[in-house]
Amino acid sequence: MQTADIVIIGGGIIGSSIAYHLTAAGCKSVLVIERETAQGKGSTGKSMGGVRAQFSTPVNIQMSLYSIPFYASFEDRIGHPSGYRPQGYLFCATSGRHMAHLSANYTKQVAMGLKEVRLPTADEIRNMFPQLRSDDIVGGSFCSTDGFVDPYSAMIGFMTWAADHGAKVWKNTLVTGIQQDERGIAGLETSKGAVATRIVVNCAGPWAPQVAKMAGIDLPVEPLRRMLVPTEPFDQFPHSAPMIIDMSTGFHFRPESLGFLLAWNDPEETTGYKTDFDPAFIEKILTRAADRVPVFENLAVNPKRAWAGLYEMTPDHHPILGPAPGVPGFFLANGFSGHGVMHAPATGKILSDLILTGKCDLVDASLLGLSRFTEGRMIEETAVL
Repeated sequence: MQTADIVIIGGGIIGSSIAYHLTAAGCKSVLVIERETAQGKGSTGKSMGGVRAQFSTPVNIQMSLYSIPFYASFEDRIGHPSGYRPQGYLFCATSGRHMAHLSANYTKQVAMGLKEVRLPTADEIRNMFPQLRSDDIVGGSFCSTDGFVDPYSAMIGFMTWAADHGAKVWKNTLVTGIQQDERGIAGLETSKGAVATRIVVNCAGPWAPQVAKMAGIDLPVEPLRRMLVPTEPFDQFPHSAPMIIDMSTGFHFRPESLGFLLAWNDPEETTGYKTDFDPAFIEKILTRAADRVPVFENLAVNPKRAWAGLYEMTPDHHPILGPAPGVPGFFLANGFSGHGVMHAPATGKILSDLILTGKCDLVDASLLGLSRFTEGRMIEETAVL
């Protein structure tokens, strides 16, 4: 029988970051189990790759304040590019309510040490991007260290470093059961045989509830389809632009290769394991795109290049991190609600600290524990894209 000190179920960017942080802390016996033939076939490879510190809750801001500098120094630390581009995020407010919300968030962000965030006026936004329809824009929020990373490259960087320092990766391997004894976790059954271990980390993304169920845990995580539409090459809007968010509709976009990547959270979308792209989405998103950016009327889109991925949603849009109550040795890193890529470095640090020392200095990890849902301690994040 195989043995490992720590087994991570799921080799996406979250599992890869945890493997990196554990091996960097000196763990030599880490096994990552990935059900696909290659890493990144789940949510990681379909992510928009945005990273931002402009959140409304202290715990999300703290996770970004660790993660974004980590991505900025990724190549120096790991010897592999993360693709970090600090082009910023610009939230465009179209009502007093939006502006009050951004101002309140700004105050929190600055108090927590975010130095680069500012509140541009409507005129400043017009001057920055005269191509935007701005008759209803009343102001905004901009942070220059926000931006984008390459999720696949970062994932490979984390895992390559971990593997070079002793971690093992099993691809094309299914976990079929989790064994427990009087001490808690005792091992796993897999399609490659049994593994004896006392610590298992659930990093199975949208499929985390099925893994948790094997350990007798009910995990309140639901898959929600998000669709992304890349455009053909387009040069009538600057490619130095940040991620721009239209707060009136939730439409947002950023430069991507020679074109742009368009995103919008369709309120009519229902939960479920739907990974097919719905061609009817293109007209919906192009209508909102042309409304905010009139030159986008001329955008060309190839539906064959559009794709869909799954967010793993929790009831309060915050992740579930840390030990599972009642199952010693079973740890959770689930439910990132669309923020998994941007918070992967912090998640790796938090889980590594909790597994190895039982405590964590980066955030108050008790805020993110599974028990918050039964104890009525949910933390609402209002800045969800």
